Amino acid sequence: MPEDVRFGYDVCVSAPETGLLARIPAQPHPVLPSEGPLAPIGTVLSNFAWTWIPECRRAVRAIDPDAVDRGESPIRLLMDPGRVARLAEDAGFLRLAAEAEEALRRYLQAPAGPPEVLSADEPVAYFCAEYGLHESFAQYCGGLGILAGDHLREASDMGLPLVGVGVFYRLGFFRQELEPDGRQQHVYPRFDPVEHPLRRVLDPCSGKPLVVCVPFPGREVAAAVWRVAVGRTPLLLLDTDLPENRPSDRPITAQLYMLGRRMRFYQECVLGIGGARALAALGIEPAVYHMNEGHSALLLVERIAQRMAAGAPWEEATGAVRKEAVLTIHTPVPAGNERFDAKLVTELLGPTLDAAGIDPRLLLRLARDSANDRRVFDMTAFALRLCKAANGVSLLHGKTADSTWRPVTGKPVGAVTNGVHPPTWLGDEMRRLYEEHGYPVGSPSRPQLTDRLDRRPAWEGLQDLDPRALWEAHLARKRELAAFVNERLIRQHTKYGWSPEELEEVGSLLDPEAFLVGFARRFTPYKRPSLLWSDPRRLRRLLEQADRPVQILFAGKAHPADADGQRMVAEVYRVSRERRWRGRVFFLEEYDMAVARCLVQGVDLWINNPIRPLEASGTSGMKAAINGVPNASVLDGWWDEGYEGDNGWAVGEREAPSSPRKRDRHHAEALYEALEAASGLFWDRSEDGVPVGWVRVMKRAIATSAWAFSTRRMLEDYAQAMYRRAN
Repeated sequence: MPEDVRFGYDVCVSAPETGLLARIPAQPHPVLPSEGPLAPIGTVLSNFAWTWIPECRRAVRAIDPDAVDRGESPIRLLMDPGRVARLAEDAGFLRLAAEAEEALRRYLQAPAGPPEVLSADEPVAYFCAEYGLHESFAQYCGGLGILAGDHLREASDMGLPLVGVGVFYRLGFFRQELEPDGRQQHVYPRFDPVEHPLRRVLDPCSGKPLVVCVPFPGREVAAAVWRVAVGRTPLLLLDTDLPENRPSDRPITAQLYMLGRRMRFYQECVLGIGGARALAALGIEPAVYHMNEGHSALLLVERIAQRMAAGAPWEEATGAVRKEAVLTIHTPVPAGNERFDAKLVTELLGPTLDAAGIDPRLLLRLARDSANDRRVFDMTAFALRLCKAANGVSLLHGKTADSTWRPVTGKPVGAVTNGVHPPTWLGDEMRRLYEEHGYPVGSPSRPQLTDRLDRRPAWEGLQDLDPRALWEAHLARKRELAAFVNERLIRQHTKYGWSPEELEEVGSLLDPEAFLVGFARRFTPYKRPSLLWSDPRRLRRLLEQADRPVQILFAGKAHPADADGQRMVAEVYRVSRERRWRGRVFFLEEYDMAVARCLVQGVDLWINNPIRPLEASGTSGMKAAINGVPNASVLDGWWDEGYEGDNGWAVGEREAPSSPRKRDRHHAEALYEALEAASGLFWDRSEDGVPVGWVRVMKRAIATSAWAFSTRRMLEDYAQAMYRRAN
């Protein structure tokens, strides 16, 4: 990188910081300006709150609308001297940047809202292997990371004292590129910390960059600690790519979810042990350690070791740890619950255990799986036996997890249903409608609630919303979606060598006037993305009505280790390219946060076909619902409690045939019926062109989800049921 680009002006950003952020010293960012005309945009870009504060989003997009829309890092865009010079003289841009900086300052200095169950002196430490903060910073695989990002964003909105702990993956998670036959290719772009709002954390005692060491046989591995500002919430990310480490140790944190089991365990040692040591080095003493899935369970080993090193015996140390730890389980699927060879665990944890005088046999006993196999170290079982409270992520999943794990560990598993962060996922037009009708999106204050339906608050004020106003707001999002998808399709097919005429055609196929159906999520067998093709003739009858066009949009990645999921990606992609489905079925490659936002805001109907009860929650449907997009889904995960008869469609009954073939046939038939009913209602228009019956369902979708499936409700539940109990 040229020296004049990186350090071409004064770069000591001093964004307003309060609470925990202010207590974690960090180096200035080496690129963002703090003086001169671009200082305001430097302040804005130093904090990921720009991704959900409207004034900040507008200013950041104005840097280069096309590049930002493509998911490029806005900080990297500011490393272009020519662009910097142009922006510094653009009065319109400077006005937007000043407004954005003021909006950010107001946000950061706003008073905290309820509940007041924790303090900055004893915060929550939230550990997760991945975080979805923005598409330009792909440190996430899927729903777990997006939920973790929403958790941090909502904690910031509420002023809840919470610090996130994770890993900085310089190769992130893969970018999906599809071959013409649908084969998924895995491309790993490299993330340079200077191109993102990462700042090296400083040791509070020495003032030098903080390094924590994780012991392994024959050596210690050093990890740098980076600080990311997520609104008022700090996120600490550990990074082993340091010159003081052996070349073979530097890649430990390179890539999210390493495939090799030995390397994966190294990575989880850095997350758990290194993360706990980073907090201790900073003088942060959490009241609660929240493990978001079992990947971070090794933090419990470090917490036990810290107490035993201070003189506590084993029973006292483990008892104390149980009072401060809580666990969230996110999946009933075995692949989502980490298991390692017990010999590998005792080998790599040996130095940590020896230093604290921990008997490895006692540790292994806590990690026995359901078969009581001495050769297995089950991370979920280990975390459950050492936590005060545990939860699944929907009411149904809580019951499923309890029936799975209580017989193994003796620990009951409750439920805190997931939620989504409305300021991040609401379309601009929909957000304005919310606020015009008294729903303070993103405000620390709690909205005024009315009647409760089956224990879930409903926002009745929306029922008085003018149907045309709601419909026009949705149409604006549909037009944005069509433009986004058509541009993506051109880029997607350019690499195949298509001619300008072919690209022009593919870039005009999505029709914003059509009935748009969305299916976007990780591709894996239990989610059944190909269920729609169970009866091709019936599907064609639905899609080929010239006067009532229906189009279906697919997006999703399969994990690199999931061969079945990758075959499903290829199958759906090939179908989308067949002549008979051309212009009716689309597949968007690289399902990221940008694609997700456009889809949940702009399609008309959101579908989901999981095998019950394998969908733990399914937050994409919540994001659609808060945007007035009804769901048609199997009654699994969140939809099992969210469906109320008039806010969407249930695909099948709660009890399905036990035979997989009969079950799939039953759900396919029910899915076709739901699509036909939804399409008929959508195309039933009033004289002024408004689908009044459809808009009524849209209203109910919002009213039954805007609060009940928000992160505000979710964090209030955690604060009352999990964080308070852990004290």
